[in-house]
Amino acid sequence: MVNDKALTPGSPVKILPATWRDLGALQHLERMSFPKDSWPLWDLIGILTLPEIVRLKTVLDGRMVGFIASEYRSKEQADWIATIAVLPGYQRRGIGTLLLNACEERTSGPNIRLCVRTSNLEAIRLYERSGYYHLRTWPQYYHDGEEAIVMEKRRP
Repeated sequence: MVNDKALTPGSPVKILPATWRDLGALQHLERMSFPKDSWPLWDLIGILTLPEIVRLKTVLDGRMVGFIASEYRSKEQADWIATIAVLPGYQRRGIGTLLLNACEERTSGPNIRLCVRTSNLEAIRLYERSGYYHLRTWPQYYHDGEEAIVMEKRRP
């Protein structure tokens, strides 16, 4: 059973580099976190194997419960968080914030960007608390036609 309490210092959560060996767990995480937009197999293989990508997983209770990946885009002078997900039963426990912070520590661009569904209010609040702001909107970005908010965080 999942404990709904927030993570406390000393919690047995680990943030580790993700590898191709995490493919099955990442497929499950994607399907559970993004039922409308889960990435196809080839995209997951790419995110786990292409060079120059920061890819981290959160392990808790002996399983991968979170994942984040980012890449630097030189034309935009920004690191883009391509995906961040936490299994539904582990959300609202600080894992998303831990992943976001760990990813930011491993990137070096002057700006960090990500996209989020306009309806994903919990995620938007998390990003705002972490210093991201609304940069622009992309209409009909997702498969079902929902628009995406592009959020950005500038480094000091």
